[in-house]
Amino acid sequence: MLSGVENRVRRWLFGRDLAVWYSPDYRLPLSGLEARTGFTPRRADHAVWFLLERRAIARENLRTPRRAEYDELSRVHTPELLDSLGRGETLARIWNVDPSDVPVDEVMNTVRLACGATIDAARSVLSTANPRKVGRRALNLLGGFHHARPDVAGGFCPVNDVAVAIAAVRAEGFDGRVIVLDLDAHPPDGTAACLQQDRSCFIGSISGAEWGPLPGVDETVLPPGAGDAEYLRALDGLLQRMPAGDLAFVISSGDVLAGDPLGGLGLTLSGCRERDLRVAGALFRVPSVWLPAGGYTPDAWRALAGTGLALGIHSRAPIPRKYDPLVARFSAIARSLAPSELGHTPEMEMDDVAADLGLSTGERKLWMNFYSAEGIEHALHRYGVLGEIRRLGYGPFRVEIHDEGVGQSA
Repeated sequence: MLSGVENRVRRWLFGRDLAVWYSPDYRLPLSGLEARTGFTPRRADHAVWFLLERRAIARENLRTPRRAEYDELSRVHTPELLDSLGRGETLARIWNVDPSDVPVDEVMNTVRLACGATIDAARSVLSTANPRKVGRRALNLLGGFHHARPDVAGGFCPVNDVAVAIAAVRAEGFDGRVIVLDLDAHPPDGTAACLQQDRSCFIGSISGAEWGPLPGVDETVLPPGAGDAEYLRALDGLLQRMPAGDLAFVISSGDVLAGDPLGGLGLTLSGCRERDLRVAGALFRVPSVWLPAGGYTPDAWRALAGTGLALGIHSRAPIPRKYDPLVARFSAIARSLAPSELGHTPEMEMDDVAADLGLSTGERKLWMNFYSAEGIEHALHRYGVLGEIRRLGYGPFRVEIHDEGVGQSA
């Protein structure tokens, strides 16, 4: 793996114009989603943590999403569809989970954040001409909901953020040709339906599933299990047929990986990275927005982080197989927490402070003779646990330490 110094240099050379849209709220609060589908709700977290740690992106590259307005969604979607998204039964059907597991407001907050980010990413790459004559690029770590039609949601896609973003920039005067390269393992049926009246859009697709004809789509359907070589040959052909464009959206999905339970193709992580590098090269002078769409294996976050490595530092270096994003993240937080923040203070120091204040030195209750209640709560905040608990509707939160027989509980 490239060192941090090398990555900073490569980032300056290749990725200094890259903007990355991310929010901790990109984690879909659906408890049964991973067990039923293999989708990792923390995919965006894992990818951004890795990219920041390895300096493939800088914190100043990060952008905070804002929620898409219903006025923006209604440019593409019918009132009936948008009304239905306020019902748990609808969202449960879209994500194949039990309705009782769906916190509607939080799920829709995540959806609207992702859609708002795709809109703003499109605006950002179009907003300013690049003096280097290189197309500006944006990576949104959640989005690419390509199965949502104007009047029907499904396939983990409640709204079509790409179509909504195109409608937004069209409403603001953009009249150039739009390229949509859909490199998900499934066809872009929803995007094709949403854009069928926009004659200035080119949709190119490479998938591993035959869902019938899609009018207006340059579609290549590969056989089951197609691997890197066959996929990349098809990609080269698609890129040669692709017309010149003024704005591009790239669905760079991780469900093309071998072993994906819903994908059916057979790419390696190296093949995914090569895919992204070739597309980035073909779109070198075209403003582009990149989106992750599907991915239902434990390696899906690696495919997404690989997209960031391709765009940010033009790297083919693999992500180490032993790298665990949660272990790396929590280990870094643990190293940053001083003992005094967790409640451990030498007794002599405590006695001195109390004496200086004219106070008696009462016994301070510590869990495991180290952690105070305040220290535990602070640590839970730093690790992100409290924010997630509140997001799921629980609270207020309070830590107490109790003596119970021969032990303690906190």
